[in-house]
Order: sequence, then C-alpha cells, then structure tokens
Amino acid sequence: MSGVVTAPDGIPRCPWGMESEKMADYREYHDTEWGLPVHGDDALFERMSLEAFQSGLSWITILRRRPGFRAAFAGFRIAAVARFTDADAERLLADPGIIRNRLKIAATINNARVAADLAPGELDALIWSYAPARTGRPVPHTLGDLQPVTPESTALAKDLKKRGFRFVGPTTAYAMMQACGLVNDHLADCHVRRKVEAAAG
Repeated sequence: MSGVVTAPDGIPRCPWGMESEKMADYREYHDTEWGLPVHGDDALFERMSLEAFQSGLSWITILRRRPGFRAAFAGFRIAAVARFTDADAERLLADPGIIRNRLKIAATINNARVAADLAPGELDALIWSYAPARTGRPVPHTLGDLQPVTPESTALAKDLKKRGFRFVGPTTAYAMMQACGLVNDHLADCHVRRKVEAAAG
C-alpha cells in the first residue's frame, strides 16, 4: 500500500490507519489522536515514554497496553514518576500490563527526574521549539514520501540527550513529533489531514 485507502465507510485514511476489523483501535487512534497537537509537560512526557517503549516493537502493542502503562506509571505525572524508587522499578518489571524491559523502565524514571528539574512548561517549550515551519513543507502523498528521521528530530534528540534524557534517538524523536502534531504526516488525501491543520491553527 502507498496512498490513502478508502474504507467501507467511504472515508479515506492513511494505510496504517485502515487495517483489518481486528485493528479498529488502530483506526480510532489514527482518526482521533495521531498528529493532533499535544501540549503540556506531563502529556508530552507520556508520549516520549511510550515512543521509547515502542522502540523495536509495533505501535499497536503499546497502544493496547496504554491503560496498563498509565496505571503503572502514575498517569505519567512527572512529579510522581520522578519519586519512583528501586522498589518501584522492580514492581514494574513484574507488571504484565506493560512492556517489562529493564532499560526502558530505568530510562522512563530517569527521564521523569530530568523533566522534574525543568521549570513548569519548559519541556513543552523545548520540544515544540523543534517543530519545523508548516509553510513550504512537502505534503506526503504516499508512505514512501515519509522519512523516519529529519534534521529537526536529530537536533531535538541531541538536545534531549544533552540534558540527560535517555532512549530519545532521532527516530524515536520523530515518531513523537508525528504523534504530537509537531508535523502533519497524514497523507494528502487522508480525511484527518485537514483536521490536524485546523487544530494547528
């Protein structure tokens, strides 16, 4: 698949948002979340954390475990996760509701501590400062038009790592940028693209 796919409901979507009926939750995520602007330190910390856990896995695996992740990580409230202890890390390693990866769990707790040292709103401002200008940016018509890494995601990853964040490479950073609306990578004929542009103002 390359261009948009029109579902039985007559709505054109990006191919990844139009899977089998067993992937209805993927379609809902595509239609109602992916690409829409996300703001707020805690909200962006959650997206950063989930994208890190997704590394090497399919996003649907993370999406379906998101309620478990939210329960395990105190709703991804930075202040709460920053207080997690070694005992909490061990608890998380035994939690079947999340991906039990020791390095990713440790990175999430570390990242909360780094974020907690920032001023309120600083994480939001930092991440959004790497959003490229929307005007003049090529509109993707097929999945082949999309790149997994951009100069902006490379620069964002470098900045985050310099501040002490972990598991935030350029690919992970770009996936976060796509998901959180820093870029609009819905295909040209996807019905969500216009909604994202309108939300971005």
